Amino acid sequence: MASSFNRVILAGNMTRDPEARALPSGQALTKFSLAINRAYTTKEGEKREEVTYVDVESYGKQAEIIAKYCSKGSGILVEGRLKLDQWDDKKTGEKRSRLGVVLENFTFLGSKPQGGDEGGSSRSRGNQDHSAPSASDTSDDVPF
Repeated sequence: MASSFNRVILAGNMTRDPEARALPSGQALTKFSLAINRAYTTKEGEKREEVTYVDVESYGKQAEIIAKYCSKGSGILVEGRLKLDQWDDKKTGEKRSRLGVVLENFTFLGSKPQGGDEGGSSRSRGNQDHSAPSASDTSDDVPF
């Protein structure tokens, strides 16, 4: 019997401000869209860029932190699992589907978030600050 593995790691920028709400159970839900850019060169030497947009949903404390500290343009690294949503279009009756990501862990990318001491990351192992190092954080001992 073959086993399954469903794991996604994406890094990109939020295309809009996160949408936060509470579920009937009281649990926080935050949804956002991530733009992931890929630059490449064609066989003819032409430089091109493609963008992939991915919908992400987060729950609980992580959803609260993302809603509080992120906005359009925020860089974030997302770890999670793929989820296929399926529904019938109310207007046309056609079957519709959308592939998205359910967030399990994340790390803020770029500068430290504004407004508090909660750190730049929320992980299942606890909050840690994984913000980008500043120039003052680097040492003179460069290994290369």
